[in-house]
Amino acid sequence: MKKGDKVSVLDDAISGVVTAVRGNMVTIETTDGFELDFSKEELIVMDGSLSKKDLSRMDVSSIVSEKNYKKPGKTQRVKPKERSLPPMEVDLHIHQLVPKSRGLNNYEMLTIQLDAAKRQLEFAISKRIQKVVFIHGVGEGVLRTELEYLFGRYDNVKFYDADYQKYGRGATEVYIFQNPKG
Repeated sequence: MKKGDKVSVLDDAISGVVTAVRGNMVTIETTDGFELDFSKEELIVMDGSLSKKDLSRMDVSSIVSEKNYKKPGKTQRVKPKERSLPPMEVDLHIHQLVPKSRGLNNYEMLTIQLDAAKRQLEFAISKRIQKVVFIHGVGEGVLRTELEYLFGRYDNVKFYDADYQKYGRGATEVYIFQNPKG
């Protein structure tokens, strides 16, 4: 490639005349009158014929692989409202946990519910899930009190009443700190 050659850019609809060659960098004046810099690999001489020497210098496979490179798809935007929704809900109503609650006394039901809550909380911590809502219902508040005691034993969690509009008074939201200080 030398000064005065007519060239075209391989990956763009730009063509022009070479005005300067400095090592691997070539400056061209486009047909629109702009001066642009390109590397020699990005340009092709447009004299109508390609010499075998030009073809042998081109790495055709790398040019084809560049052309076939897929651009990353658009990422879906998460709306702020959706971002604040808890990703995990755990329903601790006894009929959700066992096929039949008949024959179970209150202590057994409470034990099953607390075991499920502990298991799900451990799962959320291991999977790095930040927010979990435990739906316990209103009732007499025994399960809620026991859950608060359970959550209080963890250093890396804080808990508070879940969204009243969505759950009423019968749910507790747990926020799990991902990088516990220690």
